[in-house]
Amino acid sequence: MHLTISLINLKSVRMREILCGKPSILIYRGKIVEKNMKKERFTINELQERLRGNNIFDMGDVEYAILETSGQVTVIPKPNKRNTTPEDFNIMPEYEGISYDLVVDGKIMKDNLEKLGKDYNWLLKQVNQFGIKPEEALIATIDGKGNFFCQAKEGRNKNA
Repeated sequence: MHLTISLINLKSVRMREILCGKPSILIYRGKIVEKNMKKERFTINELQERLRGNNIFDMGDVEYAILETSGQVTVIPKPNKRNTTPEDFNIMPEYEGISYDLVVDGKIMKDNLEKLGKDYNWLLKQVNQFGIKPEEALIATIDGKGNFFCQAKEGRNKNA
């Protein structure tokens, strides 16, 4: 059944709309589309909640809000309310890489240590700076720039 529906969705746009629905614009060019709100049975309070979930706290900051077929609301802020990016200032930021968990709830992530070319002794030295042993850490991570973060489990050293 799932395979059949998937094939129908791939082959026919019209059937996809019937089976899955289509996105609905709730805010268009800064104005709430009441007709679509009613059609989707969406209240103003629900819209405000979904906007807050998208870090929008003032409805007046929204250019478009689209209710997706998944039930999520996609928000496009007004141009003057959008977050700036380094590209806006012709800045090329440094590569950051990803963070690696080294200790999670007192359990040492040996695979991640190996990926980084580090060993237990190195980890011990890093975690000791926080006044604890690796097994006493709630979390210990290192980011792509080498910044180390560590927090002790509750009930351990309160200064770590």
